[in-house]
This record gives sequence, C-alpha cells and structure tokens, in this order.
Amino acid sequence: MKVLGIESSCDETAASVVEDGRTVLSNQIASQVEIHARYGGVVPEVASRQHMLAIIPVIENAMSEAGADWNDIDCLAVTCGPGLAGSLLIGVNTAKAISLSKKIPLLGINHLEGHIYGNWVSKNDFEPEFPLLALIVSGGHSDLVLMRGHGEYEITGRTRDDAAGEAFDKAARILGFGYPGGPAIQKAASQGQPTIRLPRAWIKGTRDFSFSGIKTALLRLEEKNEINNPNDAAASFQEAVIEVLVSKTVTAADDFGARQIILAGGVAANRALREKLVAESVLPVFVPDFTYCTDNAAMIAACGYYRFIAGQTSSLSLDVLPGLKLT
Repeated sequence: MKVLGIESSCDETAASVVEDGRTVLSNQIASQVEIHARYGGVVPEVASRQHMLAIIPVIENAMSEAGADWNDIDCLAVTCGPGLAGSLLIGVNTAKAISLSKKIPLLGINHLEGHIYGNWVSKNDFEPEFPLLALIVSGGHSDLVLMRGHGEYEITGRTRDDAAGEAFDKAARILGFGYPGGPAIQKAASQGQPTIRLPRAWIKGTRDFSFSGIKTALLRLEEKNEINNPNDAAASFQEAVIEVLVSKTVTAADDFGARQIILAGGVAANRALREKLVAESVLPVFVPDFTYCTDNAAMIAACGYYRFIAGQTSSLSLDVLPGLKLT
C-alpha cells in the first residue's frame, strides 16, 4: 500500500511516497532556511508564500522519484496541525484538491504524531514494542508521550514555557550565532567546554519541562559581560538542556514500564542528546535518521498508513488546526 505524505506546517515544503508504512520510495523537501535566516527566524507570511511556489513541484518530484502515478496512491496523508495557519493551509488545500480530483482517500495527520513515525521510516532496525515512551523535542514542543499502540497516546510531560528547540534558538541569538539556533549551538558546543554552571528546572513532582530559566540565566551573563568564551557558554547551555531532557525521559520510562524509548523531532538531530540518552537508558533507545528528525513528509505518510489501515479517513471539510494537541 502506497501513501503520499504532504507536510507544510512551518518552513519546509515536503512530499513523500511511502510503502506499507516503512519503505520510503521518495522524499522531497524544499527548505526555506536561507530565506528566513536573514530575519533571524521564520516569518509566517513569507513561509506561506514560499509554500505556494513550491508545493506542486515538490509533489510532482516525489511522484516521479517514486516512479508512481496517481493510480498507485492508496491514500493522501497531510499535516493539518499544529503549525503556522498560513503554511498549513497550502498543504491541506492542495491535498484536498488532489483527493477530490483523483478520488483518493484523504487523512489529516497531527504533525507531532508524525514525528514519532520518523522512527518507522529510518534505517535503525526499529521494531516497536509497546508500551514505549517517545520524547518529542522540536522548536515548538517538548513532550513526553507514552505510546501504548498505534494511535494510543498519553502525554506524561510537556514544556511549561519554552520548548527545547525554541530555547536553543534564543540561546543562539544571545550568543550571536544566528539562525537556525540548534545546529549553531551544537557546532559551538563541540568546540567548547561546559564550564558555566547554569540552573536546571527540575519542577519536582511533575514530568514537565521548563527551559525559560536557563535561557534567562544565559541572557543575564551576557548582559553583565561575564561570558568570556561563547563556545563554552554554548556547551554549558546544551549540557543543561540535555541533562533535564534525558533524566526526565529515563525516569518516566521506568515509571510507566516502557519497553523502549524513541526520540523524535528536530532537536533529535542533536548528537549530544542522542548519545546521552543511549548512554543513560537501560532500555533500547531508537533515534531516527538525521533526514527524518527535521520536518519531512515521509513521517506523515508512515503515520497515515497506520491510521488508514485502521479504517480512518478525513472528509473534504478537513480544516487546519494550528493549535492541535496530540491528545
């Protein structure tokens, strides 16, 4: 069974054909990073306009790469939220038009759920054993999700303020590294030492995260001109964020009797996070290929496959849900 996935929730226009929820036949992504870098972050109106320009060529290229025609596609899976409203509209409306004209079933997919399925399309020998615990870390979210089966989720912890990826972006701006912040912090951290002790917000009695305090502490040091080596500051910041993420994830997995831990989301590309989570966990830890950490449509198609074989579809009244939650 072949599913065409479409993703346009933020600043990547993506399309992918995936077979049976695991085999990626094509994976096309048009990134807007260079466009938004000049502004220091994603500009929603600019992102939406770029999606309009890219969406049709990206889909055509994905179909061509897969060697597929429309008769080969069993289902269309499209991100309907969360994300930027203007960006989501381009993907959803395009998918609805294709669904109507080609008479292909349509499925709206939660972007966060899609990130979890980045592990299904990765070459990491992943075979799910439920229940498993997923740590989703991205620019807009930091969630601990207990997954008891396909489509069965329980949020066991989430950020109360800044998401981890958002914190990395803000730290990069404070230190003058530019955008995108995650890769910039990682690169600088690899050239520094964590010599600065930054606060950790453990929020006792809860599995929730908080990263605004770490960011504010870094800002105060910069305002007082107490940062002598930006690379050391980056290493210290990265260490503080990762320590909290890993500690709470490992503890939650034990509390809920999880059989596996999986990492998902853009921040999952951080090598230090990947390595520390593997080192600290007694459970098997699976991390997605770097290609499937950041926004892509293969993960959306994979998620769509499992929902479609469970008998789910969406109507042509499908709308965007910028604030959509996982549960």
